[in-house]
Amino acid sequence: MLLSGTVIADSRTVFDDGAVVVEDSRIAAVGERTAIRDRYPDLEEREYDLLAPGLVGGHIHSVQSLGRGIADDSELLEWLFEYVLPMEASLSGEEMEVAAKLGYLEMLQSGTTTCIDHLSVNHAERAFEAAGESGIRGVLGKVMMDQRSPDGLLEDTEDALAESERLIRAYHGSFDDRIRYAVTPRFAVSCTEECLRGARALADAYDGVRIHTHASENRGEIETVEGDTGMRNIEWLDEVGLTGEDVVLAHCVWTNDREREILAETGTHVTYCPSSNMKLASGVAPIMEYLERGIPVALGNDGPPCNNTLDPFTEMRQASLLQKVDRLDPVAIPAEEIFEMATVNGAKAAGFDRLGKLRSGWRADVIGIDTDKARATPVHDPISHLVFGAHGDDVEFTMVDGTVLVDNGDVRSLDAEKIRESAAEIARDLEGARDGPDEARP
Repeated sequence: MLLSGTVIADSRTVFDDGAVVVEDSRIAAVGERTAIRDRYPDLEEREYDLLAPGLVGGHIHSVQSLGRGIADDSELLEWLFEYVLPMEASLSGEEMEVAAKLGYLEMLQSGTTTCIDHLSVNHAERAFEAAGESGIRGVLGKVMMDQRSPDGLLEDTEDALAESERLIRAYHGSFDDRIRYAVTPRFAVSCTEECLRGARALADAYDGVRIHTHASENRGEIETVEGDTGMRNIEWLDEVGLTGEDVVLAHCVWTNDREREILAETGTHVTYCPSSNMKLASGVAPIMEYLERGIPVALGNDGPPCNNTLDPFTEMRQASLLQKVDRLDPVAIPAEEIFEMATVNGAKAAGFDRLGKLRSGWRADVIGIDTDKARATPVHDPISHLVFGAHGDDVEFTMVDGTVLVDNGDVRSLDAEKIRESAAEIARDLEGARDGPDEARP
């Protein structure tokens, strides 16, 4: 297949009249359209206004899709323990599958081709199957919670680790290696030392398995961890082995100098979730300092209840603007750097090589974007447009591993109408998840 248009190969390479050739699951050629056509005269050609690498959601909660809007105007621990966790605990296996499919549907329709997905304690296999069916590329993990957790989510430590290992064996490298596993303790507040150290042991036992958790999102969370351990959050995670190049820490809003040194020294990946941090009033992550120290930073939406959208373009815009206003510096994190966070940095966090750029021999994850609208006129700078002006519903075409999953805005791999109908029906029954405070809250 030959795809043509303005090709944004990466944050520094744009072909104004370019083309991308896809053969099987890989990119065969990228360059000027005329030269590519001459080399591949017999290929089917599809033309789009802009072509770009698929975007990477570096921290997502697909199974929280059914909770969009249930916990607006709440601080983090109230939001989590009074609304979101009770909702997760109430979902049956079938409902969890619908929630996951709704999340993957939204991501694919809005240009996210890879996600690092923080599932829930129960029914994780239903999300793995949903991800495989959808065609998305993902690093998924069953959540582990063995302390301070509400009924229905609190687990025995050994059971949590054993179930995680069963899922690793069943799904790591599945669906032609599009789906991989991340060991997923929810966060230090809800996990014992045994659980956290067990997460490291599990990841070490299986090649390519990663670790994905939350860290230092909220000051109340940090106070709880300090009360338990006598250490700051990142210091504690480092002590139990949850730092390193195979670790993805979501948020990292509140860190001190020593913790930043640890992140830099260990090569730990940080996922910046600006919309969630703003909505929950968690604070502004010190992303500029992370980048200055060489700490790898990806970009994520977090979950629909604390963002209300899984649109990656919205997240790119917010990511840059929030840093500019926080630093009072209009130069802070330019569009090119944000685009790297949303593509190749996210791919590295997910552990996939040759992903996040349009390059010969790289994985064929490609999106096509429409600019036939007033807010896309004119497009002086395509990368600037993607970061500051584009929306997820501008995406017309989504390809993962050389397979077309979204064509003319319609998802081929999932029944969008059925998923939305089922999700709306389930959501009507979720009022029970809005009850009062849970005793497990710290």
